[in-house]
Amino acid sequence: MFATAPVFTPDTAFARDVATGLNRERGKFMHASWLYDEIGSALFDVITLLPEYGLTRADTSLLASAAGEIVRAADRPRLFVELGSGSGAKTRTILDAAVRCGPVTYLPIDISCAALDRCAKTLSSMNAVRVEPIEATYLDGIQLAANHRRAGERAMILFLGSTIGNFSRTQAASFLRQVRSHMRPGDSLLLGADLVKSRERLLLAYDDPTGVTAAFNLNLLARINRELGGHFDLVQFAHEARWNDRWSRVEMHLRSRIAQQVRIDALDLTVSFSPGETIWTESSHKFRAEDIARLGARAGWACARQWVDREWGFAETLFQPK
Repeated sequence: MFATAPVFTPDTAFARDVATGLNRERGKFMHASWLYDEIGSALFDVITLLPEYGLTRADTSLLASAAGEIVRAADRPRLFVELGSGSGAKTRTILDAAVRCGPVTYLPIDISCAALDRCAKTLSSMNAVRVEPIEATYLDGIQLAANHRRAGERAMILFLGSTIGNFSRTQAASFLRQVRSHMRPGDSLLLGADLVKSRERLLLAYDDPTGVTAAFNLNLLARINRELGGHFDLVQFAHEARWNDRWSRVEMHLRSRIAQQVRIDALDLTVSFSPGETIWTESSHKFRAEDIARLGARAGWACARQWVDREWGFAETLFQPK
């Protein structure tokens, strides 16, 4: 018997982004969202358990301790829409607090079908919580979520885990402004954001000694191989984390160890790399607590409350439309 040649689909958002981001002589980049396929999402779940990565523990701890206050401060919303829900595990405490006042609907939005499946399974046992996953980008998902909304129902948007840090300050303000355009009076936004801390602590969080973050980053190249017929030799690339003090961000890169050319069959594209050249795969901007309120104000939001974890340095900020 003859092996069947794999069938690749070049006309997808992922394929188009690969073609745009890598078909450049310098400044190659990929959007961080593409790190989260099924394997990437599983690896990120492991990252959140690493001792060097305190962000998720701080986020989860704040939500657990302040859930009741958050729900009351938001005037007890009945509809919860989470952007980039992942497994939804840390959202349970918010939903637990909300159902004390009656049934709620939870709409997790994610581009990863695998993550949404895990989210639905994680929260399916909760009483009085109706879970309806939406596989979409953030803004498209919010638009789809509007179809689930009952007249007069108050909604809360959840944007946790400091995903806002993947945007530049200008992009973040623009994104929050677009989210604001879908909101009604009485709605709210709960925004998680990682705070500035020492360079050494941050770099350890994004380049752990066990190499899990490196595997997470390199999986992007493996995904191109799997889905687009790429010929990346992962051994010839290195994970690299950098602290950019000017912009208060950690940058993740994939650095080519050698001069090389890599063929991507589905795109009919050959990508050239010089020694040391990188693909910029993620930015994680860090904030000062007062900067978060100013960022929201630029986008049409008023800061209602803020909760801060001092041990790691993380903030949950509740915004309401101005």
